[in-house]
Amino acid sequence: MTDFTLNAQARTDLGKGASRRLRHAANIPAVVYGGNKPAESVTILAKEIAKLFENEAAYSHVIELNVDGTKQNVIVKAMQRHPSKQFIMHADFVRVVAGQKLTAIVPVHFVGEDAPVKKGGEISHVLNEIEVTCLPKDLPEFIEVDLSALEIGAIVHLSDLKAPKGVEFVALAHGDDKAVANVHAPRVAPEAEEGAAE
Repeated sequence: MTDFTLNAQARTDLGKGASRRLRHAANIPAVVYGGNKPAESVTILAKEIAKLFENEAAYSHVIELNVDGTKQNVIVKAMQRHPSKQFIMHADFVRVVAGQKLTAIVPVHFVGEDAPVKKGGEISHVLNEIEVTCLPKDLPEFIEVDLSALEIGAIVHLSDLKAPKGVEFVALAHGDDKAVANVHAPRVAPEAEEGAAE
């Protein structure tokens, strides 16, 4: 079991200039909020946060955030990355309260893709992550989507997925049965058709 922990320091120096100075010093500005407590501005070492989020599971896992010796459980709410260099520029965390439902973004893992491809289909992943609501203890690391039984022309919707015990898909709860993946016939390039006609 991986240990999801992060060390942080409280920060009082706020604003764009302060955030820029922090990044120059290899620190990431972050905010912790929720859990009926006031929002808290913190700073985290850039290399530490980058190392934690090399593991995809960290995005959908309860993280122990240690702020100046005070530990609290949080999940990632949002992550701002540099548009071209992809390093993390800012993070938002939400406090996790035991026994209180939370909303989180969980990655989708597709399995069984070989079967539809062997039948001549092409697979499109429409969703790579799904918003879920559940108690902290029920938070899944990922949602598995099995594509092995799909025929060409088939679409997998959220309602086709089996949510883990205690987990609800937010979009479905709001009546939005989103497409997750589909299998379509390969598109033939026009040049290939013309070549055959000649």
